[in-house]
Amino acid sequence: MNRIRLALGLGLSSTLALAACGGVVPPPAGPMKAPPAGPPASAFARSGPLIGMDARRLTQMFGTPRLDIRESTVHKLQFANGRCVLDAYLYLPPQGKEPLVTHVDARTPTGIDTDPGSCAAALQSK
Repeated sequence: MNRIRLALGLGLSSTLALAACGGVVPPPAGPMKAPPAGPPASAFARSGPLIGMDARRLTQMFGTPRLDIRESTVHKLQFANGRCVLDAYLYLPPQGKEPLVTHVDARTPTGIDTDPGSCAAALQSK
């Protein structure tokens, strides 16, 4: 019985000693400042083929998309032929109601990145 009390006593004292090592984290000195603002989203806008077009215009240019995926914030259209695969990502603009292309990816059928402008031309020539 004494051994049990001794073991419990040592365990409790070890736990209290370890808890005391943790210390208290002092609050930051002075008022907290917001991080510096980064560039506006428009600074990341890229120009290039298809940027700013809507889904109707893409379908007129390339025909029926191979994939048409709609999520809450993005609409992805994929067009393909034997020479390339083009993914167009459409997002809602700040003003207006029709999603517009803001990003385009292009690759060969084997998955190697290619120029979106060249791919768009290849898709149009069918």
